[in-house]
Amino acid sequence: MKSRLLGLLAATALSTAAVSSVSAADLPARAAPPPMIAAVPVFTWTGFYVGGNLGWGWRDDDNETVVLTGPGIPAGLVGTLNFDNGNDGNFTGGGQIGYNYQIGAFVIGAEADIQWIDTDDNDAVFIPGPGFAGTFVPGEFEDSSDWWGTVRLRAGVAFDRFLVYATGGLAYTDNNTGWTAGGGVEWALPVNWFGSSAVTLGLEGLWVSIDQDDDDDGRIGTFTPVGGAPVDVFLPRDNDEQDFFVARAKLNFKFGTY
Repeated sequence: MKSRLLGLLAATALSTAAVSSVSAADLPARAAPPPMIAAVPVFTWTGFYVGGNLGWGWRDDDNETVVLTGPGIPAGLVGTLNFDNGNDGNFTGGGQIGYNYQIGAFVIGAEADIQWIDTDDNDAVFIPGPGFAGTFVPGEFEDSSDWWGTVRLRAGVAFDRFLVYATGGLAYTDNNTGWTAGGGVEWALPVNWFGSSAVTLGLEGLWVSIDQDDDDDGRIGTFTPVGGAPVDVFLPRDNDEQDFFVARAKLNFKFGTY
């Protein structure tokens, strides 16, 4: 009896093992999952940036000749004030901050900058006219600037990491305001310095036109008539313009979206 029971248990175990083997053979093989490949981030010009610039500015100063005649001119003072050529050039450099927003291939944004520049005042030469009697010493006519800046809008087209843009807006100096327009190109380097998302190099050209206001007191010089005391001469001057072109290189650190 015991032998039959052991034989039955053994047969049952063999049958169960056979069925399990067949069932396992019928299951589909499980392949290893494919390796995960991280997507390469797509570059965008969107984001804030800050940087510096350095270049050269060429100035065209067109102060107009002042004719000494009419009300306010003392008797015996006859002639003209001619200004020397105020055209000059010098280094200019400073910093900028701005923001770009990319829509498809188009990029719009705004930028503000301020730069140092060293220009000279304009000297005036008095040329006496018929009937002049006395001595006339021209005053000082300030048209130099120690610094200048702009607040501009920008719009351009991006070709991946290369940007071509036009720009324009307000220009100002330490004593006057005007307008500016120009354009440039930028290239985003594949580097991340100082925690930035990108570093950009650019070349930019700006035409800047500054309206020179009349002198605060309108004083154009001092006239001493024959046998008389010195007299300050006041005469409103026409608004003159000071134009200059700036070509500069720019380095920006972009922060924000990759």
